[in-house]
Amino acid sequence: MATKAFFYNLLILSLFIGGNCDVIFSIENKCTYSIWLGASPSNGDAIVEHGPDTLEVLTMSDPWTGIMFARTACSSNASFYFSCETGDCRTGQIDCQGPTPNFPVTLLNFGINQGQVSYEVNLNHGFNIPVRFQPDGGSLVVGGSGACPVVDCIQDLKNVCPSPLVATNKNGVYVACNSACDALKDPKFCCTGEFTGPACKPNEYSQRFKDLCKLAHTFPGDNDPPVYKCSGANRYYLTFCPS
Repeated sequence: MATKAFFYNLLILSLFIGGNCDVIFSIENKCTYSIWLGASPSNGDAIVEHGPDTLEVLTMSDPWTGIMFARTACSSNASFYFSCETGDCRTGQIDCQGPTPNFPVTLLNFGINQGQVSYEVNLNHGFNIPVRFQPDGGSLVVGGSGACPVVDCIQDLKNVCPSPLVATNKNGVYVACNSACDALKDPKFCCTGEFTGPACKPNEYSQRFKDLCKLAHTFPGDNDPPVYKCSGANRYYLTFCPS
């Protein structure tokens, strides 16, 4: 008997408009706590709670371009207003398919078109949860050649989050780490104004994140690794809190 109970829920929620509708995401929560998925714009993702050691299989809409993220420490109050300590969508509803979440949050950026998937882990708006995205098979069509690589940020940045970037809950307890741009509002961290183009460079905060999460993008001008595009994968594994 398996030591972990996995709950499988196949959701066929594709648009069937202008695409192949054959991109499969297997989404596993290996955290010790529950998460709630969110997406912007809606992509047919489930809106129910994902408890520890659960797996969900999604057939993704094709075409679709957007972000996915995890919300944590969510609950409803006495008035049934639903909110989360990280990734909250500010609607009061469990359904979070459209609004941009409250930052900081670990972002997964995707582009799906005719069965090809572009993907990246992005910390430009901070970090709230470790993630890994791993294609099963397939070959690169953008970003290099050969097999489609893994991207991730599996380290918990809590221990290296500088005090000016720390995000806390109502009790003053750490819950996530902001990006320097969102926390400090300085153009040099946001790569805006005179800091666009070649003047957009790593900073002391983004470099600290990069040291732990080399496969994630940590500031607006970060192109290492490139945004990969994969074709022909059997499916894609998205894991929260990978071991």
